Amino acid sequence: MKRFIEGECRTQTTLLPESIDDYISDANPVRIVDVFVDELDLANLGFEGVEPAATGRPAYHPAILLKIYIYGYLNRIQSSRRLEKEAQRNVELMWLTERLTPDFKTIARFRKENGKAIRSVCRQFIVLCQKLGLFAESLIAIYGSKFKAVNNRDRNFTSAKLQRRMEEIESSINRYLTALDTADRQEPTVAKAKSERLHDKIAALKEQMKTLKEIEVQLNKTEDKQISLTDPDARSMKTRGTGIVGYNVQTAVDTKHHLIVAHEVTNVGIDRDQLTSMAKQARTAMDVQDLTVIADRGYFKSEEILACHEAGITALVPKCKTSGAKAAGRFDKADFIYDAENNEYRCPAGQALIWRSSRIEHGLNLHRYWSSCCQQCDIKAQCTPSTERRVTRWEHEDVLEAMQTRLDKAPDSMRIRRQTVEHPFGTLKAWMGATHFLTKQLKNVSTEMSLQVLAYNMKRVMKLLGSPAMIEAIRA
Repeated sequence: MKRFIEGECRTQTTLLPESIDDYISDANPVRIVDVFVDELDLANLGFEGVEPAATGRPAYHPAILLKIYIYGYLNRIQSSRRLEKEAQRNVELMWLTERLTPDFKTIARFRKENGKAIRSVCRQFIVLCQKLGLFAESLIAIYGSKFKAVNNRDRNFTSAKLQRRMEEIESSINRYLTALDTADRQEPTVAKAKSERLHDKIAALKEQMKTLKEIEVQLNKTEDKQISLTDPDARSMKTRGTGIVGYNVQTAVDTKHHLIVAHEVTNVGIDRDQLTSMAKQARTAMDVQDLTVIADRGYFKSEEILACHEAGITALVPKCKTSGAKAAGRFDKADFIYDAENNEYRCPAGQALIWRSSRIEHGLNLHRYWSSCCQQCDIKAQCTPSTERRVTRWEHEDVLEAMQTRLDKAPDSMRIRRQTVEHPFGTLKAWMGATHFLTKQLKNVSTEMSLQVLAYNMKRVMKLLGSPAMIEAIRA
């Protein structure tokens, strides 16, 4: 081992042993965790056990357990069993907890019983970011992504999936019955062995059918006609791949520093009803009056755009292309110009489409316009295959038109949205691993997500300010 850097002998003792504080540098993130938790008012945030019980065995202070969890999520250690091991061997955790080593049940129970308070801690960090002036631009991007739940796809049932599974079992039973008839015509010794094996398979399938019948009864009692056996709150959701059973996580991310200012975990697979809710949460968290939000087509819903407008929030959401006219080589609605003064549309041929009727459809007040000159029009083939071209207009269509004008003047909006919100989700999913969530039920999953978001935001601010400046800002 000559001419190599040599270590100390493992059995060598020292007269004056080093302090454990000497192993933790001044820029170590664990010092930020320690200062951040110590500055929190845990009682006002709702943590249980802040005041010690008068009798019984002494408990761990919630600050110690909160520090363990924040450290764990900062270092991609989410499991309570792994955190227990790390507390026994990790020098940073030994320093953070002052060599306390709670068992995994205590650690897991703390997260389960203090979910609301932990989510408040995540919001408290956003308040700190707001005080540091990190939300100066008042521009956010909203996005949702699906995260896997503990529930496997085979343990999730919808009406269609249940019916398909029953049909498969019936087909298998019929196939085995046919095989039994064939086995009976063979030699007695061979027939007996095959018959016993086939009878066992048929019995197992009938037992599965009985279980599915029981699930069908429970399924019919649910509102959304869907049931998950492992995690009752998880739902089957469409993705670009094969679909997953999980949760839809919504985030609002500021475009300047890419901090997650607001988040929410839902078990609704679509995003159309989330725009206003997320925008209001973000405005409250950022403590601003004028807010602009950017979202993709999945968030376009007329009522949500109107709600944002009425709340004083500027929305930038591209409209969904639901008409096939443009693809078929015909004029679409954008080619018809509305004249607000005369309450009529002007078609590409120069004819006026006047107001004809109104009706309520899906709760929306819609007006219909058409012209009586369509039959004599020279370019009718480029317009409509029907008798006349009819144009529908919502009573608040001017709000949607104003939003489209803003989008036309800001062509980089969707690029800004993509580079703002998709990277945080990729980072979070990489940290969480292939299985994503470890807990069950919506309230526990929300707590787990809050810890992930808190860890993500802390790392971002550490990168922006540096450890010494961040510690000073927390203490201020």
